Amino acid sequence: MTPATSKNTSATPSTRTGSIGVMLPRDLPAADVLRFAQRADELGFDELWVVEDLGFRGGFAQAAATLAVTPRIVVGIGILPTGARQVAYTAMELNTLAELFPGRVVAGIGHGMPGWMRQLGVWPASPLTLLDEQATALHGLLRGEAVTLDGRYVHLADVRLDNPAPQPPLVLAGVRGPKSLALAGRVTDGVVLAEPATPEYIAATLGHLGDGPGRHVVTYDVACVDDDADRARATVRPALEWIGEPDWAPHLTPLPFAAEFAALRAASADRAAFAEALPDVWVDRLAVVGTPAEARASIDARHAAGAATTVLIAAGPDPFAALDGLARVL
Repeated sequence: MTPATSKNTSATPSTRTGSIGVMLPRDLPAADVLRFAQRADELGFDELWVVEDLGFRGGFAQAAATLAVTPRIVVGIGILPTGARQVAYTAMELNTLAELFPGRVVAGIGHGMPGWMRQLGVWPASPLTLLDEQATALHGLLRGEAVTLDGRYVHLADVRLDNPAPQPPLVLAGVRGPKSLALAGRVTDGVVLAEPATPEYIAATLGHLGDGPGRHVVTYDVACVDDDADRARATVRPALEWIGEPDWAPHLTPLPFAAEFAALRAASADRAAFAEALPDVWVDRLAVVGTPAEARASIDARHAAGAATTVLIAAGPDPFAALDGLARVL
């Protein structure tokens, strides 16, 4: 999946070696979804990522619709929870997209958010085992193999796809934590790292992935581009309020200011106060933010650390204005 050439002419041509994507907002009004995808394609983004958060929109439906109305952009789905679907049907959906839109599909699979999965009654006793079995089966099915697997959670007896796509989609694991990352490096094509995905976190992740084939890294990061760097930081701060929750410890531990960060979080009266008190230098590290040159340098640092694609999560009240602003880094 080669990065497409940007059509944006408002910024100095980039010398980047990785891809730049943008996330489709999960709460965008339905009437704006396809228009957002088309605008991202027109602006020259390499990838558009759709999310499958409980209660919002389905990943496969969004991917199919956005692929159908755009001529070239790669569409990623993140993250499909393994406990929510039988793996053969996941393979059928992904294979259908890969047949219809060759070379333009990437999928993330993962444990799923524990709270959501418990609401559905599908949180497994061993999330790691379920991911291992599903990823192994999915890999074989998408490559046209007849898969037989009698595991703890996945049970397939000589199942195969009748028309496997000549170019199977990349399948990445949306995980964090050393054990899950090591598994991803063995049984998937790589990982999707949820925000914040700093260069330090990317480097640490690659260390956990090992030397196997699964080293394709896609990162998510909150982003705002503005000629006024302080205004850009003010726009992203509300999106950083939640950082520091216990589940996000792997993201923060590699940072040189991790201890100070934890102390500030503990001393803050609430999330809003914490976000407001974040030093500018920390905001610049935790988000892709600032002038076009500053934001592009932040993206370049992520690519240099090992990210294949940096996916920008637009901050701000107007998603289309934010999208146009982000395109200035292309």
